[in-house]
Amino acid sequence: MSTPISASLVKELRERTGAGMMECKKALTESNGDIEAAIEAMRISGQAKVAKKAGRIAAEGLIIVKQNGNTSVMVEINSETDFVAKGDDFKGFCNDVADAALANRTTNLDALLVAPLNGKTVEEIRKDMIAKIGENLNVRRVCLVESDNLGVYLHGAKIGVIVAMNGGDVALAKDIAMHVAASRPVCVSDKDIDPELLAKERTIAMAKAQESGKPANIVEKMVDGQIAKFLKEVTLLGQPFVKDPETIVEKLLKSNSATVVSFERFEVGEGIEKKVDNFAEEVMQQVNAAGK
Repeated sequence: MSTPISASLVKELRERTGAGMMECKKALTESNGDIEAAIEAMRISGQAKVAKKAGRIAAEGLIIVKQNGNTSVMVEINSETDFVAKGDDFKGFCNDVADAALANRTTNLDALLVAPLNGKTVEEIRKDMIAKIGENLNVRRVCLVESDNLGVYLHGAKIGVIVAMNGGDVALAKDIAMHVAASRPVCVSDKDIDPELLAKERTIAMAKAQESGKPANIVEKMVDGQIAKFLKEVTLLGQPFVKDPETIVEKLLKSNSATVVSFERFEVGEGIEKKVDNFAEEVMQQVNAAGK
């Protein structure tokens, strides 16, 4: 005969594991009221769930920025669905991870995953959250920026920017961070451009210019002009300021005796190949399968 499971025992297990009421009651019933055995069984079950969900694409989520004085950190944490990303449990986890990153002055992902959090590591808490929420979750990236003048901007928790600036003021730094969020520069100036990216653009520009059939010296000038245009488009200093397109960012900074040392820009899910469901195709597959 099984031991009756009291409401107080279920409540205690819920508080210790964060699991749902029915899952707790089931675990306690199967363990004949032994709460420690129930916790162990739920832990094993949770690990199995985590392993099963590990390969699933997580491209939604949140960007969190935390600042303390002249130090700021930014993290991206992903979930499978926007529904989960909007939930309080996920938001709490993201904020806790960002707090851990700031407290430990974490500069890379490997260090963040082993950072202490609520008596465990960030990675252990992540796995606990997967078992609790039922979706794959990834702590994807982290950065730490230090500067006497930090510009921080968050756009709906989906795009985050931190700008390190010398000179200027806090308002200007925030405006530049907002500009970076909107205009997506790849680097501060043409001196910082990736040589491989520049070489690729020059190859493309050359191929297009040669199609004109013009002499080699003219083709070279066309290519140089195209590259100059490209650099203005992708460098922060060369872009028109988003709040005043008549003003180039470099001119704006000079007029305020300011320089941008660096910036970091995170956008949720960028670079992750998202699964796109084709509903019509899915229906046809089901129809075809039913007809066999």
